[in-house]
Amino acid sequence: MTVIVTDAGFASAPDRQIVPLAEMTPETTALDLSHTDDPSVLEGALDRLTLIRVAFPAFNDGRAFTVGRKLRMMGYTGQLLALGPVIADQYAMLRRVGFDGAEIPDEIAARQPVEQWQFRAADWQAHHYQARLRA
Repeated sequence: MTVIVTDAGFASAPDRQIVPLAEMTPETTALDLSHTDDPSVLEGALDRLTLIRVAFPAFNDGRAFTVGRKLRMMGYTGQLLALGPVIADQYAMLRRVGFDGAEIPDEIAARQPVEQWQFRAADWQAHHYQARLRA
């Protein structure tokens, strides 16, 4: 089982039909990407996708941050979730690069209760260096 983490807290992950990139069809609306997938292959399909999860294979592998940021820069407006063993300390950075939240294993949710995630969520915009540079 997994838990969805957003600024609002924890929620159980709903049952949904999500396919990997290799199995994507024109009818696909929910997609799983690897941290090594090239988001540019989704050009022209982003408007029909309502959910994209980007896999974080380990909390210390940050390549998925780049995939998520590229998706937002390409114009993706649907739900974007980090998938895998991300930790509360990474939540603010997830939000800054464009992720809406994370789908984490139950074990991590048990080890890092919702209060730790919400503490990180409270000021994720306050430390956005690009916004400070533009000001």
